[in-house]
Amino acid sequence: MKEEYFKWHSQYLHREVQMLVFGHQGYPVILYPTSMGSFHENRDMGLIQSAKWYLDEGLIQIFCPESNDRDSFYNKHIHPHQRIQNHVAYDKMICHEVVERVRLNTGVGKVVMAGCSFGGYHAANFAFRHPGYVSHMFSMSGAFEIRNFMDGYYHQDVYYNSPLEYLPGLHDQELWKMDIVLGTSNWDICFDANIRLSDVLEGKGVRHWLDVRKDRQHDWPVWKEMFPHYLSRIKFN
Repeated sequence: MKEEYFKWHSQYLHREVQMLVFGHQGYPVILYPTSMGSFHENRDMGLIQSAKWYLDEGLIQIFCPESNDRDSFYNKHIHPHQRIQNHVAYDKMICHEVVERVRLNTGVGKVVMAGCSFGGYHAANFAFRHPGYVSHMFSMSGAFEIRNFMDGYYHQDVYYNSPLEYLPGLHDQELWKMDIVLGTSNWDICFDANIRLSDVLEGKGVRHWLDVRKDRQHDWPVWKEMFPHYLSRIKFN
């Protein structure tokens, strides 16, 4: 499969950003790494290989940007206000420097958002904050609340980046058009978080699939089963 490396200076993060792109054409899939993961983590752990058929057939392209978690949620050396501002800057980078440049690869002008573990949080948070850009959201063992990273600090940017808090009041009609999958398992450390998010979506009448796998750990083997399964939901014309 085709693999390309990109590096650029982000005007939002004020530093160099790296990204791998897999595939030669097709529906754009933005695939986040796990907590503090690198841009090559999803390749190294076999998640890209699990989607090889879709890539070889030219049905999808997968964009793997690096995370900013070390400078935001996991940076205990800075004030929580700066942590959340660094995350907001990352969200802007993904939106304006990645999504807006690749979304026109499809006739609908939208992208797929996907990720495992904390990458599932990023996928869900971006999709719900920018539903007009996202056709499908595949979260695999994600969690959807960030207050535990904020050491008791609270701000509107904390609220508007915590899906379990802001989603009940979200009324953007694009949300109801999105194909949403919450992948988890009964052994998943994030199982309860997925049940809670599913309950919120159910209460809003937003169609989604809560996919609960039996007796599987919060780890790459189940995510490598989920990812190609979820990709089959995309309509490739």
